[in-house]
Amino acid sequence: MNIRWIVAALGVLVLAGVCVQLGRWQLHRLEERKARNEVTRTNLAAAAAPIDQILGPPGVVGDQHAWRTVVLSGRYDASKQVVLKYRNVQDKPGFEIVTPLVLADGKAVLVDRGFLARQSSELMPLHVPAVPTGEVTVTGRLQRSERGGHTNGGTPDDGTARLINGPDYAKVLGLSLYDGYVTVDKQEPANDAAFGSFPGPEIDDGPHFFYALQWFFFALLALGGLVYFSRQQAIADKPAEQQAEALERPEAHAGAPD
Repeated sequence: MNIRWIVAALGVLVLAGVCVQLGRWQLHRLEERKARNEVTRTNLAAAAAPIDQILGPPGVVGDQHAWRTVVLSGRYDASKQVVLKYRNVQDKPGFEIVTPLVLADGKAVLVDRGFLARQSSELMPLHVPAVPTGEVTVTGRLQRSERGGHTNGGTPDDGTARLINGPDYAKVLGLSLYDGYVTVDKQEPANDAAFGSFPGPEIDDGPHFFYALQWFFFALLALGGLVYFSRQQAIADKPAEQQAEALERPEAHAGAPD
């Protein structure tokens, strides 16, 4: 068995090991998703409460708060409204309208008032429903600030943005904002009928288990291939080894002439 074959065999073993680790990683993600789903179910079933009772002093919406029902009372600041571009709801492209709701204590919450489906190829919504004046009560779901890696999509530019991010909005809007936002479920006075509602959360295990099975299968396939080709190599090398042994045996030289 030559050096090249040994190197190839080691490469296959490394590949199989990587596949096993990737399978374990998918199972770890599955456990994380199950834990997150349990938190979501609990939050969906919890009674509505004021935002300061749910979040506490830092005012940061974390994974443990997602989809919790919150009740807000305050006044919309229409002058600092932001149009979210390139949004999709149930595979429909469109826009979302985010308006800060200023609470009695002066702190503000970003409220996603609803979705407007895109008409034809418009770059901006043709009509944005008017912001209610006076005191407004919003019942909605808490969501974490959206983050897009190294992009600046969470920073409003000329009244538009691609993401909803409390800290990034605060820098531009000049408001003391909670880190997170709220999607409207119900509003008094009522939300404009032009707004489309938001779908609920996806509570399932996702594809992680089947991805894990695929990686484990690839590992078995690699090991099975290694065993098969090792046997084939052994069979191919055997005649040469037997011939060499026959030449080395004493009886092979006994009848040879002087």
